Amino acid sequence: MPEAHTTGTPTTDEIVARYSGLARAALAGATPHDGGDSDEGGESCFGAAAYQAEDQVPEAALRASLGCGNPLAVAELHPGETVLDLGSGGGLDVLLSARRVGPTGTAYGLDASDDMLTLARANAAQAGADNAHFLRGHIDDIPLPAGSVDVVISNCVINLATDKARVLAESFRVLRPGGRFGVSDIIAEPGLDPDERAAAEQRIGCAASTLSAEEYRRELRAAGFTTITITPTADTGDGLHAAIVQAAKPAG
Repeated sequence: MPEAHTTGTPTTDEIVARYSGLARAALAGATPHDGGDSDEGGESCFGAAAYQAEDQVPEAALRASLGCGNPLAVAELHPGETVLDLGSGGGLDVLLSARRVGPTGTAYGLDASDDMLTLARANAAQAGADNAHFLRGHIDDIPLPAGSVDVVISNCVINLATDKARVLAESFRVLRPGGRFGVSDIIAEPGLDPDERAAAEQRIGCAASTLSAEEYRRELRAAGFTTITITPTADTGDGLHAAIVQAAKPAG
């Protein structure tokens, strides 16, 4: 799969360090802003704006939301299901998932930042979400058994992964047959100049080595997914778009 053609692409350690700093800001009571070095930093990753219609959103988790959409708007979670949020950050989507799957279901959050996990666990405790559990690890090496979850969600995190093919393969592995994949992410317009793409990624702060919709479909198919749909939801500018990406693991 294509990698960035610029030395500006952040490493995994740099990404974890950046989000750890944002988590510490949230733990201190501030509202963190993600983004690049431009004056517009943080405005294009929509964060809390995508959740304005949600009822009873935990305020502390909402304040730390740094995503580019609301994957729960299309996840269609049901009571009793097990859901996994890749790159769960402050835990907003996990807490909302835990509420939707109910006491007979389970919501897992996976994050590589100890500070984000501390923030998420504090938010879960405040919300009384006993069925929300947070795991430390990387999204390209998920610490759960094969066939153990019904739904995989994520909010503007897969785009940051260096090896997106492995992330999708791991998502496929942990899903049960018939399981669903529904994420918010950033996609690039076809043929976007690599330097222009890198500049746009730096500006919005939540994108790296962005795939086009067709490249995303190709990687999903290679992982084994079917029933793939990619729906742009917002134009973030300069050839990048927020999108909902959905797919399924065959039931057979």
